[in-house]
Amino acid sequence: MIFSRKQPLAEKACATEAFRLAAFAFFAVLTSCTSLPKPDIMAQPESSLPELVSEPASEAEPNQEYGAFTEEQLYRAIVGELEANSGDIAAAGDSYLDLALGTKDLGVILRAVQFASIANDTNALLQLGLVWASVDPADPQPQLLLAIEYLEAGAFDRAIPRMARVLELGGSIDFSALSSRTGQLNPQSRAQLIRALEPLLTQFPDDDSLALAQVQLLAQSGEYDAALTALDTARAQVTQTAGTVLLETQILQNMGRADDASRVMRAGVKVFDTDPILRASLARLYISQDKFDDALEQYAILIAQDAENWEAVYAKALVHLEIEEYGEAESLFQRLIDSGERVDESRYYLATSFERQGQLERAIDNYRLVSIGTNNFLGAQQQATRLSIALGAVDAAHDWLQRVSRGQPRLEVLFINMEAQLLQQAGLPAKAKQLLDRSLNRYPGEVDLLFARVIYFDSIKDLASSEADLRSIIAIKPDDARALNHLGYMLADQTTRYEEALTLLESAIALNPGDPATTDSLAWAQYKLGRYEDALQNIRRAFAVFPDPEVASHMGEILWMMGRRDEALAVWQRALEGAPDDPLVTEAMQRLQTQASEDESE
Repeated sequence: MIFSRKQPLAEKACATEAFRLAAFAFFAVLTSCTSLPKPDIMAQPESSLPELVSEPASEAEPNQEYGAFTEEQLYRAIVGELEANSGDIAAAGDSYLDLALGTKDLGVILRAVQFASIANDTNALLQLGLVWASVDPADPQPQLLLAIEYLEAGAFDRAIPRMARVLELGGSIDFSALSSRTGQLNPQSRAQLIRALEPLLTQFPDDDSLALAQVQLLAQSGEYDAALTALDTARAQVTQTAGTVLLETQILQNMGRADDASRVMRAGVKVFDTDPILRASLARLYISQDKFDDALEQYAILIAQDAENWEAVYAKALVHLEIEEYGEAESLFQRLIDSGERVDESRYYLATSFERQGQLERAIDNYRLVSIGTNNFLGAQQQATRLSIALGAVDAAHDWLQRVSRGQPRLEVLFINMEAQLLQQAGLPAKAKQLLDRSLNRYPGEVDLLFARVIYFDSIKDLASSEADLRSIIAIKPDDARALNHLGYMLADQTTRYEEALTLLESAIALNPGDPATTDSLAWAQYKLGRYEDALQNIRRAFAVFPDPEVASHMGEILWMMGRRDEALAVWQRALEGAPDDPLVTEAMQRLQTQASEDESE
């Protein structure tokens, strides 16, 4: 959420600690309480909404009141806190929503807003915003809450008046934060919002953030010239900030005007010398232009300004690693590790530095220090295993993976798959097969291991064994689109069982519509059956999403067999421009051209 409270949350709902304990004991025997229904706010006109929140939470006459709360309301508060303490935020939110609507107590309302925000409960936030606005009509914060929720729901006709009310009450709106959310809108909705903001621009012509919101929305819509024009117009009233510099730079970059973007950014950094976000953005801009020395200079300034700017330290280390200044990179990564900052990422890249210098044992040790569960963990284990296999320490690599994954079957299966692939890549297919056979004895019917063995059988062209394992997978998991596609393509490409292949591939595409690999396989089976038009239609779909050389080789062959040889050659040539000497494209082109020459000579 983007709104901020102007006061601490009231503790009124809980009374004193002693009374809370007494009240809990008193109400422990209660087994139920009344709660309001949760109306769908967006489905009703706003004019009717206050009535939805005006009734008390219970119509029963209270036996006793404690401060401003009835017995049942106090019980509801206690229940809500207990639910929150147990981690059931949704239930706590429901309890506090009922309590807020019944008591209209500002502290309770704010507590309910907390829970609804955590749970991202739009309907609850709208109800709370309405009751909050009715309790404190001079506060712009509930108006802002409503504006944000309506905006995210696409209800611009409701959002704009609330935004206007915020400004009328002397509040401010971080329109830059709001417009950052509008990046997820579709173009039509964004255009609608731009039009909806025009009355606000007229009503509040001197509001800086509103003018900048228009610029950002135009830029998000790809209307870069209009965005720059709007920014130029706004300069007369908008005070230049680091944010406006960033905004102009981003627009220029999106227009492909990299030099102008650099000029604006450099000028901005001179004005806002101590702004870390702006200077870091300039450093990243230099990196995108391969100006690594300039980037290092900016990161050095950031670190000089704040020795504990760990993001700058980390970024500088990565640049040194990129340009093979390993000593400087390692020193910075070690500094991060010693400071407890970005430890696992630094371990990973420290290992990468050692690996690039041929210090493989040190690389393995550091890769293995990356913590389980972190983003780099799996990649680190893969690198350590690959290097260990390369050093001939196959058994040691296997033992390490077993030790790390002990007690975690899913992780163990993943590691077995990874190890088998690395063994094959290292030219040790027999060891890969032994590992998979042994593992399948432990985990019979584990489809991922079966599929890994299929890849092994494919590599030695053992079609019968591949088919047997694929059919085992399909028997265990009939909706495994991966196995259906693999078997279907294999039958279409390496046998004459085209009808059977087509049936399998139609099942696969039904399970995974739009998948380019499956669509390519389907097209290939249709081609083998002589259904050239269907095949071409599907291969074009696949190629549009995934212009892979293999798909290009298939599309070229289909076009060639349809007599459209110039188109086929053009497809192959374009593929070879991106992947020179690709064996699939080269083989298809040479085979069909040779066949055509032989046919002409007969």
